[in-house]
Amino acid sequence: MYNRIMLKPRNMPDADRISVLAATIMLAFALTRFIELPVTDLSIQLPGLFLPLRINIYTVVAFLTAGLTASGADWLLRDHPALKGQSTFQHWILPALTAWVVGIPLFQLPLGLMWWVIFAVGGVLLMLVLVAEYIVVDPQDVRQPPAMAGLTAVSFALYLILSIVLRSSGVRLYVILPALVLGAALVSLRTLNLSSHGRWLVFESGVIAFLIGQMTAALHYWPLSPVSFGLALLGPTYALTSLIGSLSEGESLSQAWIAPMIVLLISWGIAIWFR
Repeated sequence: MYNRIMLKPRNMPDADRISVLAATIMLAFALTRFIELPVTDLSIQLPGLFLPLRINIYTVVAFLTAGLTASGADWLLRDHPALKGQSTFQHWILPALTAWVVGIPLFQLPLGLMWWVIFAVGGVLLMLVLVAEYIVVDPQDVRQPPAMAGLTAVSFALYLILSIVLRSSGVRLYVILPALVLGAALVSLRTLNLSSHGRWLVFESGVIAFLIGQMTAALHYWPLSPVSFGLALLGPTYALTSLIGSLSEGESLSQAWIAPMIVLLISWGIAIWFR
């Protein structure tokens, strides 16, 4: 007798749609290197603080590609038979974050072997994220648990990359702080949404982002290498998200804190090693 689970059809995104979407986004990254537009300098004068802002083609393309990826994810998911007219908002977050994070090193590195490696890896990663988001739509899909685990791992890997790249670029605190706070909020929000089976823990994600923002402001002035800086922020971001996720699922505090604390100590230990 055949296992009924094995007979269940496995839905996959339309190959033409996902190829067009990924190609369009990566083409935008590639063409940006050959387009030159005037740089716009803006300044904001606050009481006791002067903030110079520079808007260039890379700034514009970064936000446009993130928005394009979010709308593309919606377009891709609309033909999923298990969606049944539901909102796809939660499936926009990680693809948009992926496009944003992949674009940052591509805009900063000179054209060369490393640039093309990141370009190729970024394109593959973006397609994998889109496929995983398509799979997790159906709670009956036997591939959903590994897809959820993969999305969670990619979320925190992207946050680590974002932290390292921003630190290595030498940007000032007023630039790095909102970027990393927003990144922590998006990563924790999507991770908690996955672990809680669709619930939106917005307040909890806001608390995590606020605490990570405080740590970012403090660590910004420490003499840390980019890798140490990224790991020092990744540890508490993951630990807090994991702890809140476990507590929201009804796990006792005496058990919920153990795994996050182990990850936190390991990440901080590696950060101290590479400082």
